[in-house]
Amino acid sequence: MLRRKFVTLLGGAMMLPAAARAQQQPLIGLLGTANPRAWAAPLAAFHQGLSEAGYAEGRNVTVDYRWADGQYERLPEMANDLVRRNVSLLVGFTTPAALAAKAATATIPIVFTTISDPVQVGLVASFNRPGGNITGASYQNLEVGPKLLELMREVLPAATAMALLINPTNPNAESQASNMQAVARTLGLELHVLRAGNERELDAAFAALRELKAGALVVGGDPFLNSRHPQVAATALRQALPAVYAGRTFAAAGGLMSYAGSAAEAYKQAGSYAGRILKGTKPADLPVQQTTKVELIINMKTARALGINIPLPLLGRADEVIE
Repeated sequence: MLRRKFVTLLGGAMMLPAAARAQQQPLIGLLGTANPRAWAAPLAAFHQGLSEAGYAEGRNVTVDYRWADGQYERLPEMANDLVRRNVSLLVGFTTPAALAAKAATATIPIVFTTISDPVQVGLVASFNRPGGNITGASYQNLEVGPKLLELMREVLPAATAMALLINPTNPNAESQASNMQAVARTLGLELHVLRAGNERELDAAFAALRELKAGALVVGGDPFLNSRHPQVAATALRQALPAVYAGRTFAAAGGLMSYAGSAAEAYKQAGSYAGRILKGTKPADLPVQQTTKVELIINMKTARALGINIPLPLLGRADEVIE
C-alpha cells in the first residue's frame, strides 16, 4: 500500500514539470483587420522580430489569431473574446485593431502597428512615454499619403482631375481625404473622393469612377483595400486608369506605382516589442518606434500597357522597378 502511494506520488512529481511548462507558455492574442493571406508578409516580419527576441510559435509561445477580413465592426467582440481567454499579450495589426484592443483592456499589455500618428488617434500619451499598457510601431503611410498625389502629377502633368479611394470605416479616412484635398488645391487639381468599405461599395466606386473621367486614381492606405489589392489593381488597369497606392503589394499586382513606409520594419519591431514584454518589460517603458524608411515602387510593365512615359528623374528615385 505504502509502495503504491510512493509510486503514485513519484509519478505525479515527474508529471508536474511538463504541466507547469504548459501552463507557463505565454499566449499571444493577435487581432488583425484583414486576413492572413493578404497580411502574409507583415505577419512574417512580426514573427521574425518575435523570434529574434527569443520566441517561436509552437515552441515556447502560442498565438491565437482573429482576423476581421475588413469588417471592422467585428473587432470589438474579437478583442473582448481574446481578453476573456486571459491572453498574456494583445497585438493589434493596424489602427482599428489597436483601438479595439485598447478599449477591451487596461491591464493586458498591448502592442500595435499603425500608419497614423498614435498620439493623435488616442492610442498613446506620447511617443517617448506611451503610458498605460500599450506601445508599438508607427510607419508613415498616413503622412506620406499626400505625396501620392504629387507623384501622380509628376507622371501626368496635364491632368486636371483625379480620384481618391478611401474606406470610410477606417478611423484615418477623413484625415487622409482632408490632407489630400489640401494638396490637390495647391496642385490645381480637382479631387473626387470615393468611399468603399465592403465589396458592394467597391464595385459602386469603380462604376462611379468610369463616369467621373478622372485622369488617375489614388488609393488610400487601409487594411480592407490592401486585402483587395489584386481586384483593385486589375480593375484600375482594365479601366486604363493610372493608379498609385500606399503599399508595394498593389504595384506588384499591376498598379502603376506605390509609395509607402516600410511595413516590414514596423511589424518586425512590433514582434520584437512583443518578445520583450513577454520577458517582463512594461509597455510604458518602451517608446513607440517610428520607422523612417519609405519605398517608391514603379511597375514599368503597367506603364507600357497604359502608354505612359515615366520621367527619368522619377525612375532614378525609385527603390524598385518592376519589369
